[in-house]
Amino acid sequence: MSEQVLMDLLQAIALFFLNPVWLIAIVAAVGLGYFRVKRERRSFLVRLHPGLTEMKKLLAESWLPALIVSILISGIGLTVDIVWIALFSAVAILSMISFYYLTASPIYFAAIAFFGLYAFQQWGPDFAYRGWTPTDVDLFGGMALTVPVIAGLFLIVEGFLVRRHTTAYASPFLTKTNRGLRAAAYKSKRLWLLPILFLVPGDFLSGIAPYWPQFTIGATAFSFLPVPVVIGFSQVARASFPDVLFPKIGQALTAIGVVVIVVGAFAWWMPILGWAALLIGVVGRAMLSILVAVRERKGGFAAAPQSAGVIIAGILPDSPGEKLGLVPGECIRKVNGIQVSNEKELYDAIQVNAAHCRLQVIGRDGEVRLMQQVLYRHDHHRLGLLVVR
Repeated sequence: MSEQVLMDLLQAIALFFLNPVWLIAIVAAVGLGYFRVKRERRSFLVRLHPGLTEMKKLLAESWLPALIVSILISGIGLTVDIVWIALFSAVAILSMISFYYLTASPIYFAAIAFFGLYAFQQWGPDFAYRGWTPTDVDLFGGMALTVPVIAGLFLIVEGFLVRRHTTAYASPFLTKTNRGLRAAAYKSKRLWLLPILFLVPGDFLSGIAPYWPQFTIGATAFSFLPVPVVIGFSQVARASFPDVLFPKIGQALTAIGVVVIVVGAFAWWMPILGWAALLIGVVGRAMLSILVAVRERKGGFAAAPQSAGVIIAGILPDSPGEKLGLVPGECIRKVNGIQVSNEKELYDAIQVNAAHCRLQVIGRDGEVRLMQQVLYRHDHHRLGLLVVR
């Protein structure tokens, strides 16, 4: 028996790491890094971050929120049906394969899986698999409460991740303005993986693995199921800078998540409010994407070229420019006392004093700053700056 228990535990681990969601997420994250580096090199001949950054951050930035959500799900006793989890994961896979990460929010996955189960009940009520039937799922009972609350928690986590981990990895690229000039825009396309421990009622898992860890409350058996949950994000900032726009998006996502949880909690007394909470989450998330996209497209470019000075589009990590505290959107007017208006003049002015660089910088607020930095032999000869050119 002990050997069988060990085998079932190993099977539980394999269910997570061999889950198609996990495997496809790794491939997709590698692809994100590849296309980002290609885009940056096409604009600036150099990449901002290594190509495997997205893959390395896939789990590193999300494991702690995932742990908190798993504890909340288990502690509150939020149970979900095993087929809802399967549908949720299937929709996540389709979203990743499409590479269109505007649709990669868990609120969409949760709502599609929930209403998909309802459609299953209407059109295939006689379907059965290993003792499971669509009629076993009470969409006007416990699921009407647990799914919206879990979806709201995922929205809050999405907001946290967007607020904390998108600005630093926003990728600059050059694009043409309406006047034919080149300006900088910023694209953040991220993917996170959350190892979530779901609480599943019934004997479905024990039917597949007899010694799968279970516990009972009253006459109902429950099992813990580890599932990789995907959160995707895609947004272009051109009228605003990433450090201004993306935190606001994160705050809005958190607010939508709170509303979904509050409305969903009232499903305890009125189940239809759980359905309404899911629709509120879907509509709110979609409207947020649409409103931000429209505003960014209608506005002018925040990092547009100027007649005098060189506009900073990005700063390489650990470069002299980063040590100076330069940020995207600032304008370098003079280098070593020489006025500059393009990248070549910037480079030539730096060479005037290759060991010590003095800059006159116009900040985003229009204030003039004077700064200086000692340049060492191994430092990037352009201060590590990506400029609009």
